[in-house]
Amino acid sequence: MGPGMMGRDDCSWGPGMMGGHYWQRGDGTPVKTLDQARRHAAAFAHRLGLRVGEVMQFSKNFYAELETPSGKLATEILVDPADGDTGIEYGPAMMWNTDYGMHPRGQTRTRLSPDEAQHRAQRWLRDRGSDLTADKPDAFPGYYTLHTMRSGKINGMLSVNAATGAVWYHTWHGTYIATSEH
Repeated sequence: MGPGMMGRDDCSWGPGMMGGHYWQRGDGTPVKTLDQARRHAAAFAHRLGLRVGEVMQFSKNFYAELETPSGKLATEILVDPADGDTGIEYGPAMMWNTDYGMHPRGQTRTRLSPDEAQHRAQRWLRDRGSDLTADKPDAFPGYYTLHTMRSGKINGMLSVNAATGAVWYHTWHGTYIATSEH
């Protein structure tokens, strides 16, 4: 991921991708630790009136869950380790999130239960010959995100659309390294 994670090398917090309020320019300093990533995520979350939950480190980026003040999951973001650029995670958080995505529609009626989403994810993995298993889902507005597991350890992530059951594998993270809870 070079300068401007998502191809943005000239934007700070202005107009642009997704109307401008889903992207924040980093300070140019490399982000090397979970604590540093949490600080960048918190600065981004503050602008949306949210707070940071789980933060994960992967070989290609840092991932963070943002929560509402009441603790409900709101959206997922990425922090670029090269320069601290922070933005809504591409894929499901941009396209399926009904409150914070590119096409917000407000709360929609969820058709899949968490158990159905996990079952759909597991079937999707099995149908592709994978030995990964789908962990319990985290419910975001309009979709679920699940860790993929190998031998009981986090391997990656995938998301399931709560209305359609479509599955989107997160190919952009790289190798899982570590997690930091609240």
